[in-house]
Amino acid sequence: MKTIKLLAVFFISSLTVLSCSSDDDHDDDHDHEEELITTVVYTLTNNADNTDVVILTFTDLDGEGGADGVYDVSGPFTANATYTGAMKLWNATETPAEDITIEVKAEDDEHEFFYTNTAGLTITKTDVDGGGNPVGIDTTVDTGAAGTGTLTVILKHEPTKPNDGTATGAGGSTDIEVTFNVTVA
Repeated sequence: MKTIKLLAVFFISSLTVLSCSSDDDHDDDHDHEEELITTVVYTLTNNADNTDVVILTFTDLDGEGGADGVYDVSGPFTANATYTGAMKLWNATETPAEDITIEVKAEDDEHEFFYTNTAGLTITKTDVDGGGNPVGIDTTVDTGAAGTGTLTVILKHEPTKPNDGTATGAGGSTDIEVTFNVTVA
C-alpha cells in the first residue's frame, strides 16, 4: 500500500512539473515556421514609357518537390532603358492568397533578395532595412544592348548583413530561387 501511495505522489508531481513547462521557450527570436512561397511576380515598368511593362511570373502551387513550377515572361525588355521593379510573393494555397511580401517587409532585417543575370542587365536594390542594408523588394533595372540571357532571383532568410552583395557570400537559407529566360530587344 505504501508503494502505491509513493507511486501516486510521484505521478502527480511529474504531471505538475510537466504541465508547468512551456513549449514556447526559445533562446532566439528567429524560430518560426517558414512561409510557403508558391508565386513570384516581378513587375518591371519602363521609366520612359509606362505602357512598357515586363512581368516575370513563377508559379508552383504544390511547392517544392512536386510538379515543376511554371515560368512566364510577358515580353522583352527594351534595349538601353531603365525599369522600376517591384517584387511580390504569394502563398496561393491559402484562400484568399496570402501576400508573403508583407512578412518580408516586416522582417526586412532578416531577408534580402539577390539578382544575377546573363542578359546584360544592371540591377540595383532601391529599398533598405532599418540598418540601412539593401532588401531588394524594390529595384531599378538598366538594360543594355539587345540580347538574351537569364535572370535569377534568390530570396535569402537571415543573411549576414551587411554582406558582399552575393547570395553565396551572404549565407543564410534560401527561401526561394527562380531563373527566368529573358530577352532585351
